[in-house]
Formats: sequence, C-alpha cells, structure tokens
Amino acid sequence: MTNSLVPPAGPQRVLALAQLANSVGDGAYYVTSALYFTHVVGLAPGRVGLGLTVAWAVGSLVGVPLGRLADRRGPRGTAVLLALATAAAVASFLVVRGFLPFVLAACAYASAQSGLAAARQALLAGLVPAGERTGLLAHLQSTLNAGLAVGAGLGGLALHAGTRAAYLGVFALDAVSFLLCAALMVRLPSVPASAAVAVPRSHGLGVLRDRPYVLVTFLNTVLLLRMPLLSLGIPLWITERTEAPAWLVSALFVLNTGAVMVFQVRMARGVTGLASATRAIRRSGLVMLASCVVFALSSGVSPWVAVGVLVAGAVLQVVAEMQQSAGSWQLAFDLAPADRMGEYQGFFGTGVTVARTMGPLVLTALLVGWGTPGWLLLGGVMLAASYAMGPATRWATATATAGPSKEPVRQPVPVN
Repeated sequence: MTNSLVPPAGPQRVLALAQLANSVGDGAYYVTSALYFTHVVGLAPGRVGLGLTVAWAVGSLVGVPLGRLADRRGPRGTAVLLALATAAAVASFLVVRGFLPFVLAACAYASAQSGLAAARQALLAGLVPAGERTGLLAHLQSTLNAGLAVGAGLGGLALHAGTRAAYLGVFALDAVSFLLCAALMVRLPSVPASAAVAVPRSHGLGVLRDRPYVLVTFLNTVLLLRMPLLSLGIPLWITERTEAPAWLVSALFVLNTGAVMVFQVRMARGVTGLASATRAIRRSGLVMLASCVVFALSSGVSPWVAVGVLVAGAVLQVVAEMQQSAGSWQLAFDLAPADRMGEYQGFFGTGVTVARTMGPLVLTALLVGWGTPGWLLLGGVMLAASYAMGPATRWATATATAGPSKEPVRQPVPVN
C-alpha cells in the first residue's frame, strides 16, 4: 500500500474520484434532507422517519438480487446504471409533495444505493488484486469522509439561507454528483468474464445457504452498532445524561471524520489476509469495550471533566471503528466466491442497513434508559461479537476446504 493518502493512478484512483463525487452530494443531502422533507415538502417528522425506515428496509432486501445482477451482467455496467438510478431518485425528491410519493421515491433511492454499493464492491474485486483491496477500501473510506465534510459544509450554507431554492439546490447537487459518479465509472475497464459469470439457478436461496458467511455477516452487523452510536447514541447521552455542553456533539463528529480521513489508510496497512483481519477485529472489540467504559464515566461529573472524558471515549471509539472497518472489508472479500462477488457483497452490505434501522431503538434503550449498565452491556456485546469472528471465519474456511457441492467454493486461507 502506498504511504500517500491518494490511491495509485489507474482504476483505483478513478474509483476514488467516483466515491468523492457522490459523497460530496450525499454530505449536503444528509444535513438538509430532514428539514427539506418537513419544512418544504410539509411532512410530519414521524412520517419522515417511518418512510425512511420502510425505504431502507426495502433497500436491504433488494441489495442481494441487485448484487446478483452485477454478477450476471457485469459489475461496471450495473454500477453505472444504478448510479444513474440513484440520480433519478434524488431528482424525484424535487417534485415530491405528499407522503406516498415520498415513500416511493425514498424506496427507489435506498434500493439504488444498496445495489450500487454491492455492484461497486464487485467491480473493485474484479479490477484490484486481492492483496490490495483492503488498502483501496481504506483510501475510499478516507475519500468518503472528505467528500461528506465538503458536502456538509455546502449543506450548511443552504441551512443558513433557509430558502426553498437553497434546499432544491442541494438536491440538484446530489443528483448531479451521482451523474458524475456514473460518468467516471464508465471510464473503468470491463471486468473479465471470470469475475462476472452467470449464477446457476440451482443455488436457490443463494448466499443464505452459506451459513458461515451468514454468521460472519450477523456478527459484523452487531459491530456496526457503532454507526448510530456516533449519530444518535452519543448525542442523546451527552444531552440527557451528562453536564457537557451541547456543542460537543458537533466537535466529536468532526473529530471522528477527521481521524478517519487521516488515519484509516495507516490503520488498514497491516490487514492483508483473514488472520490479520480477525486479529484487527478482536483488537477493535477490546478498544470498543474500553471506549464504552470511558463514555459511562462521563455521567455525574462537572461539565469540563465530562468534556475531557467524552473526547477520550471518542478517540477510543474511532480507533475501534477503523480497526473493525479494515478487518471486515478483508473478510467480506476473502470469504466470498469470486464468481458471486456482487451477490455476497450485497448481502454483507445489509448489515449497514440493519444497524442503521435497529440501532436507534437498541441504543436509545441501552444508553438513555439504562445509563452506565447499558454502556457496559453494549461494550460486552461488541467484545463478544469481535471474539466470535475468529471461530466463524475458521468455520467458513473449513467449509471451503471440505468443498461440498451444495456450498460455494472459496479458496481456504489460514486463520489464527
């Protein structure tokens, strides 16, 4: 892996530029969408939440078949079409004026986004050698955070203006960003047929029959509860359970985003196979437990002591996040059959959707409802999931070694 934060020239850099293009638009969308749907469209906040929950649930269901489509038809063409579909879905928000049209548009947006993520992972697998994939994903994660930060700044300008035209401009920007993403991906080479062969119909339930991979995905979903922790759990904890000032919520978000931008590539450098991936995930579980303990200590102390404790907890949390991300990327690719990469990446990606959908309910109950015991339970569950990843990965490699006809064939890799 290069020491630079910029990926090498060629397909890797084009993939990073495509990531940057749509992440700028998404950053602006994320900070303005809730107010746009409530203040401009006129929907009640509860209806917006319900519609988005339904949309991402649908998106999680269609991710696997859209990933399978990428395997059958080729990931580059599928990714380009889904980027165009995402642009169209975002543009449709500009004319949405009621709840049902909003839900339909949101379902189209979530479905296209889920499928695009799976197709891009399959495309990456076909263009980048196995030993370089985790490194490139670290670059892409840094690029994603940089784009989101720029987009959030642009969205902030729209929020400051507060006009209908400003909000519409943000959604138009997001739609254009996905058009640019599609244009960049067209420049990529086609993936060889061996990486995008037709999936036999005899597979039936497909990836769901691969029980070891399903278990790995489930454990990763548990670890992904860290995602709503930053956007919901910690803000609620700060405002409801500590004396820390509310502005700290924004400061911790900036800390997290900046740390990932600068250090994710370096943190992923040592993850080169299944053995190093499971070690990274185990370490992330230990660090995450320590982070939860530190966060719990921020309650019942003076405001500035709470600020210091919360910053320390946030530093530990982002270190755990970067370790877990690097390890999970490696597992997602190395445990998937090369000829069904899109289908498997689509399924693995459902963990993000499930964590974002169920996480708010779980974290609200644990942290706001239970307080300190909730933090300790959360840390313990994440530690257990991180340590269970090793046996689950060994099961997957043992299944690959046995190679029964009903299971997908993988190349066995030693795991510590």
